[in-house]
Amino acid sequence: MTALDPAALLARDALARLDRWEPVDDEQAALAAEYRAFLRGDGGSGARADAVRRDGGPQHLTASCFVLSPDLGRVLLCFHRKGQFWVQVGGHTEPGDTTLAGAAYREAREESGLDDLVPFDPDPEPSTGPDDGPGHQAVGPAAPVDVHRHDLAAAFGTCRTHWDVGFVAFADPDARTAVSDESEDVAWFPVDALPAGTPDDFPVRLATVLAEVRHRRRA
Repeated sequence: MTALDPAALLARDALARLDRWEPVDDEQAALAAEYRAFLRGDGGSGARADAVRRDGGPQHLTASCFVLSPDLGRVLLCFHRKGQFWVQVGGHTEPGDTTLAGAAYREAREESGLDDLVPFDPDPEPSTGPDDGPGHQAVGPAAPVDVHRHDLAAAFGTCRTHWDVGFVAFADPDARTAVSDESEDVAWFPVDALPAGTPDDFPVRLATVLAEVRHRRRA
């Protein structure tokens, strides 16, 4: 049997996560449906590997992470070197990434310097078979919390549109952070007092993420 291309496995993982997600926000639900169509391509049933590769074309999926304090009162942002704005950490998938959530958390660690990230709604343990006991059900990968499609300026090179998929992780706001090569600064901010220089739609995006997290915490 021929082994699948790692990017094909990553694309399949991304589609599985989006298929499992039932967003609270109607606009997010509509956009997530467009993501699933983008991953499947023209009438296909599977997921396209090119959709998650940086070199797969001018449009591709990226993975980002909203790093929050456990009480949801603060958010960690980086000042993006190319974009010159404050935004959540994240970026392109890499050849070694095996899951979309894993790519988001890897980016978060690399761009924040934080090692002790606690994923929100982490992937559950899969079923191992009949010994799991009566009533046990196989489970799939955890769903994202956010999708955001945006066009890019010329400073981003051949990338023209990012289909970003957002996840959440928690961290201690007092933990020491570190600036990466892709940003000029990284800092915590109150979620209701974001710094000047965030994208115009970012406050609404963050509020939608927080609403999604609160809803899933109550479920």
